[in-house]
Amino acid sequence: GVVLPPKEDILHKMESMIFHFKIITEGFKAPVGSIYQAIESPKGEIGFYITGDGTNKPRRVRVRPPAFVNLAALPKLVEGGLFADVVCAIGSIDIILGEVDR
Repeated sequence: GVVLPPKEDILHKMESMIFHFKIITEGFKAPVGSIYQAIESPKGEIGFYITGDGTNKPRRVRVRPPAFVNLAALPKLVEGGLFADVVCAIGSIDIILGEVDR
């Protein structure tokens, strides 16, 4: 993997500063293939799907926001309820509709 040098080294060693600059500006070559990685965020699990083609720029990057998954539970939450309950259910799962807009 690629690890940036410690900040203390960047401030005092020219080699570390150059290495840091190259990694940040040029990036690193990702292997050919696809990977999905999920991490926890304050509003739920956020997922990243990346397809690499061997260059320093991935061929495809998709982000699955937590609101997308949380909204999928809405039909079960409001089943058998009143229409007014939909507004309360959306507020309770705290989704951001801009994340879900595809």
